[in-house]
Amino acid sequence: MKLQTCLASLVFATATLVQAAPDKWSIADLLPPPTPAGVNSAAVAAPKLDWVQRVKATNDRAQASALSIKLVFDGDSITDGWQTKGKDVWGRHYTQFGAFDFGISGDRTQHVLWRLANGQVDNLKPSLIALMIGTNNLSANTNEQIAEGVAAIVQDYRTRCPDAVVLLQAIFPRGQKADDPLRARIKAINEIIAKLHDGKKIIFIDFGGKFLGADGTLSPEIMPDFLHPSPKGYQIWADAIQPVIDQYIPAAAASATPAK
Repeated sequence: MKLQTCLASLVFATATLVQAAPDKWSIADLLPPPTPAGVNSAAVAAPKLDWVQRVKATNDRAQASALSIKLVFDGDSITDGWQTKGKDVWGRHYTQFGAFDFGISGDRTQHVLWRLANGQVDNLKPSLIALMIGTNNLSANTNEQIAEGVAAIVQDYRTRCPDAVVLLQAIFPRGQKADDPLRARIKAINEIIAKLHDGKKIIFIDFGGKFLGADGTLSPEIMPDFLHPSPKGYQIWADAIQPVIDQYIPAAAASATPAK
């Protein structure tokens, strides 16, 4: 009970700070001005701000089709991978009814919060938001801090997309063997964020076991580097969340194409 109260207080505090973030750290403030016409850009000093530029480009693409986006995916490189190793699975399951992937490789919870504070879902009215984030925080934050970051993102999405349901996915298992130290940490974090499930606007789902063998090991066939899914891993992911998608986006059931 004490942890839940603390978590709620920290989510409120974080949400308040996130609302203020754009005034100090907006995309416009961070990106350098364009090189004037006729000036050789290769000879003009400029910072490398690839991540901010990608956020802006992704936001612009989302705004161009804002009204058609019914399903949002968000997270880190694992979610970003839908556009590479998971591309064929994505095409069979999600393209037909308006899905958009905001995941960016390397992102931590704080980066998703920044993206949300800087227009990521402005004008979007999704029915379902599939979120999975936190594995990149393991090297810098405690389990409790990571859970608080995830909770802050859920709350932010609920504020910005009040009609949407958040499908909060447990952090995937990583490391080849069952006794990998990160496995225990991930399990502990997932146990905390599972408490966010309310069965109405927040649906928590943990299907990490579907990636594992009977002895708890991760196969290179499913996750070649024991972190990022292979095409087969993305199919397992898609199959695991399809029932939830069918429930909240009925058109998905008709458009999803079985794997060959």
